[in-house]
Amino acid sequence: MQAVLEQALAEAAGRPTPLTVAGRTDAGVHARGQVASHAGIPVTRGRLNSVLPSDLRVVASDPAAEGFDARRDARSRTYRYRVLARPDFSPFERGRALHWRYPLDRDALDDCAAALLGTHDFTAFTPKQTHHVRFERHVLRAEWLAAEGAVIELWIEADAFLRHMVRTLVGTMLSVACGRFEADLFLGLLEGRPRAQAGDTAAAHGLYLESVRY
Repeated sequence: MQAVLEQALAEAAGRPTPLTVAGRTDAGVHARGQVASHAGIPVTRGRLNSVLPSDLRVVASDPAAEGFDARRDARSRTYRYRVLARPDFSPFERGRALHWRYPLDRDALDDCAAALLGTHDFTAFTPKQTHHVRFERHVLRAEWLAAEGAVIELWIEADAFLRHMVRTLVGTMLSVACGRFEADLFLGLLEGRPRAQAGDTAAAHGLYLESVRY
């Protein structure tokens, strides 16, 4: 997304315009509330959208305070992860939700989400080879909510996120909720256990960057 938007900015503004984005997303992850900043005069939303591909749209383009940095100034970010929890796949959810065909214990999912609140060491939920040097994150909100049909969604807000953190949390919580992992293991993982002890990293296409708070 960043490279595509920078190319559009360069075309619209007539000059290279490096961007700073609030949250980096892996290929396949959706961003409904991404925020980006750049130096110089803003380019209008209409001008940018006229040169952007159809799967990317700017909803606002406004001046910001001097020195504003979309990444460093963020106080928290909120992500949503969508799971289609039923035996049969829905073509309408292709590329939009993880299909989970196995029975799930909703109480177990809720217990896992509740355990995330507060400050924990999330070493187990990010790749072993990483640029991160600090693995503690403070989680402000974590809850599983029912959506339309058989879709359930994890909503999680934290001061910052590690690479693959939400997706690995989801993969591990689903393993607990279907009986593959014990709940006590999940609690132990929040104490900085090795990545190998956590569950699989859930697919990218179920994840959405929903909003950034400043």
